[in-house]
Amino acid sequence: MLARTHELLDGFDVAGHPMTVFSTGSDEDKHVGDEYFLNSGDKIRYFLEPGSVARATPTQAAQLTVPPARSVNKIGHALGVLDPVFRKHTFSDKVRGVARAIGAHKDPRVLQSMVICKQPRIGGEVPCHNDSTFLYTDPPSAVGAWIALDECTPENGCLSFLPGSHKTARVSSRFVRAQGGGTEFVPVPGVTPNEEDWDALDGWRQAPCPPGTLVLIHGSVMHRSPPNPSDRTRMIYTFHMIEGADGSVYDEKNWLQPTQEMPFQRLYGDVAA
Repeated sequence: MLARTHELLDGFDVAGHPMTVFSTGSDEDKHVGDEYFLNSGDKIRYFLEPGSVARATPTQAAQLTVPPARSVNKIGHALGVLDPVFRKHTFSDKVRGVARAIGAHKDPRVLQSMVICKQPRIGGEVPCHNDSTFLYTDPPSAVGAWIALDECTPENGCLSFLPGSHKTARVSSRFVRAQGGGTEFVPVPGVTPNEEDWDALDGWRQAPCPPGTLVLIHGSVMHRSPPNPSDRTRMIYTFHMIEGADGSVYDEKNWLQPTQEMPFQRLYGDVAA
């Protein structure tokens, strides 16, 4: 998977790219909301690090400040379905065995598969969040599968978790397509937000790990990662699973939508070629 990631990065052609950057800052204005992002659920698309792009001016178009292969924040969001290498691992017997062992879903569906690069010196912070906010189902059911492709260390931006937060965090908001275009956060009706400042709580734990490690992330657990100021990448591959059985609702408000040509794939069923 790491070798394939480098092939994809080396093949990235910036010509014609809309220069869409990706940020997961807490300010909703920093979130991506253009069509390149919103229509990426059945495609392999490249999203850029904010620190790799010199913004357009009245006299000059936006342009990269680093080589194209070093500019990419992530490659997604149907990587695990459309790319043969990532599909092989995403729908492997090992992954299916893990999913059955944890028993979180009756009929798990795979969505939002991507490589996150954490480029050297410009790889940005991922602030405290939980995944069910971004991949909302009723009831919440998201589980992330996060696979280290590089050595992940405190120096290059490894994950941190707040142990036990999945037991107390309420999924009280969701990241959706805004009516006038773009994206926004909206409250989940009937759910009172937590009053905690999660970042300020004691007990955060770093999770350094070697390449090949699979980290399973409960959809409600609070997690984050710092910027990467080092001279080494921190590349990972991740995909998410949600419940696809009757009784679970994934509605049209969510930012990421399946298409008629590519519905969310059943982990235990046939995989689209």
